[in-house]
Amino acid sequence: MRNYCLVLTLVSIGVCQSVSAHTEHKGGIHSDVEQGTLAPFDIIHTKITTDGNVATFHMAVSKQAGDSKPSVNGKLAGSRVFSYVWPTTMDSYEVGFEKKAGILALAVTSHPDFDDTPLFDENGDGDTKNDGNVWHSHWVVLEPNELCGKGALGVVDIPKDSRPRLPKTWPGLPILLDSPGWNPTFKSNVVEVSIPFDDIGIVEGATFDGVTAGLRVNQSVHAPLLCVVNVMDVASGNLSLPGKVNG
Repeated sequence: MRNYCLVLTLVSIGVCQSVSAHTEHKGGIHSDVEQGTLAPFDIIHTKITTDGNVATFHMAVSKQAGDSKPSVNGKLAGSRVFSYVWPTTMDSYEVGFEKKAGILALAVTSHPDFDDTPLFDENGDGDTKNDGNVWHSHWVVLEPNELCGKGALGVVDIPKDSRPRLPKTWPGLPILLDSPGWNPTFKSNVVEVSIPFDDIGIVEGATFDGVTAGLRVNQSVHAPLLCVVNVMDVASGNLSLPGKVNG
C-alpha cells in the first residue's frame, strides 16, 4: 500500500494527525481532534468489528456525524459527493468485482444531484430515483488517477464495450460502484454500517483505515467519472491501513 499512502498524502496536506487514545471508544484507530477540519468529518475513532457473520463498520467524528451535506448543483456534471469511507485490504472480488481491481472501500455517501441506488427507496416516498441526498452505502473501488488531478484518487472507470465482473446490485454507472442497500445509521457523532457476509473470515483477515472526503463528478460526465477532490481527514494520517478487525 506504500504507493497509495503517497498518493493520498499528496492530496491531503494538512490532514495528517497523530494517534491518541479516546477512552469512550475501544479498539480500532484513535485520532486526535483537528481544529481546522469540519467537525462532522473530523475523525476521532474508526473500527471494524464482527459478531457472527455480521461486520460493523464504525466511525466517530468530533461532532454531529452526517450533519453536513453537499449543496445542490442542479445537474450531474460537476456535482459533489460527501463521504465517510473505510478503505480495506479486502480483495474486490469478494464483493462481486474482478480480482485486485483496486482499493476496495465501503463508503457512506450523500449527493443531492443524482441517485445511484435504483433498487431502493431510501426516503420512502415511492420514487426510487430521488434519494441521492439521503445517506446511503456503497462498495467502491479506488485507484490513483492523474486525470483527477496530480496525486489524486478516483473511482475506477469501466472502459466502453468492456464487460467486467460486477455485483448483482451494480447501479449501471460506468464505474466500479455497487449499491447493496446496507443502511447506515447515525447517532450523535457516530456513523455505522452493519453488513452480513457468507464468509466472515474475508473481513476478519483484512486491515483498514478511515477517510472523510469530498468527490466530484467530472464536468464532461466521462472518464474519469468520479474523482476524490477534497480529503478532509484520514484516521491513520497516511492511509497506511493499520486497523485490525476486532483489534
